[in-house]
Amino acid sequence: MNSGDGFKRASSNGVGTCQRAPGGQDWVMMRDTSLPADTAAAIFFGDDAEPDEEACWRAVLARDRRVDGGFVFGVLSTGIYCRPSCPARRPSRANVRFFANGAAARGAGLRACLRCAPDSLARDETAITRAIAAIRAADEPVPLAVLAQDAGYSAAHFQRLFTRVMGLSPAAYGRALRLERAREALSDPQGARVSDALYDAGYSAPSRFYDAARGRLGMAPSAWTRGGRGVTIRWAVVEVALGSMLVAATDKGICRLAFNETGEDLARRFPEAELVEGGEGFSALLEQVLAAVEVPALAAHVPLDVRGTAFQEAVWQALRRIPPGETRSYAQIAAMVGKPAASRAVGSANGANPVAVLVPCHRVVRSDGSLGGYAYGLEIKRALLERESEFVR
Repeated sequence: MNSGDGFKRASSNGVGTCQRAPGGQDWVMMRDTSLPADTAAAIFFGDDAEPDEEACWRAVLARDRRVDGGFVFGVLSTGIYCRPSCPARRPSRANVRFFANGAAARGAGLRACLRCAPDSLARDETAITRAIAAIRAADEPVPLAVLAQDAGYSAAHFQRLFTRVMGLSPAAYGRALRLERAREALSDPQGARVSDALYDAGYSAPSRFYDAARGRLGMAPSAWTRGGRGVTIRWAVVEVALGSMLVAATDKGICRLAFNETGEDLARRFPEAELVEGGEGFSALLEQVLAAVEVPALAAHVPLDVRGTAFQEAVWQALRRIPPGETRSYAQIAAMVGKPAASRAVGSANGANPVAVLVPCHRVVRSDGSLGGYAYGLEIKRALLERESEFVR
């Protein structure tokens, strides 16, 4: 029997509910980890799958902090229970049982480990939640010392705790939040003037926004508010083995790659931009794109000019890390970006991907191995996967 926040599992000690890992209150930036993504994803497959106790055990062996709060493991030979990341020596698998939380473990007669203090996670989660709320409500950056004092931790300890859970520091989280708010405001054609939107987003001066956005934004902020006015986009529709393909680019990189779309579709997406078909400089970039379609390994070298929410961009980065010839499930991508309960949101981010093939959303499939959906049809998705499988053989 499944629940909305996790799942239930049977064990030798009965049935317990494994809840989703902490950190799901807000988006997090993608971060590297020594644990393969499929291990974390196997524990948090979502509402339509049963958990894998061996995957839980692999997480325990890896001392994976990402799944702290998702379950605890009890050691029958010592009578204690621990969080998955406990630094203590690992017991024999035969002596280990998994429980939904500390209360379930105590009900089985076990006591909390004094070394890893598994029951302190609730306090940690509360501290992170309060800090997120404070950062989001503030008009200006909140000093680390203030956040730490409110949580009852030292500044150094809270910095480590926040960074471990959220994948970025409190200061970096605040900067990313202000940037996203500004981008949303600037994307609204009915919104305020650029300077007003930036002040409302929490920047002390427009120059601070431009500094934060440098290297991340394609169009200038003022162009966003005017539907791309002042931006030149060069484009072409070419025939490839998979059908007709629209390729469009700004002077920074590819901003649109789609199958079975035309220049009229591009005009609806960028109604105020100057659209120029072809061009000598564009031809060289187009050749790179065509080569990447034929040889998937070359896709990483094609410059892109895309934007989305922080979560969407984290998903798109994760997609580009999937090697050609391989696939990942939606749950695995969710685990890669630090939000193991966000499989459906990953599907939405896939659908919002503006650059097919180069950001390989076709490499994401359902947990049962079926293809799932694809914006350009399952035939094209299947063909892309088959071509890539043949390429890597």
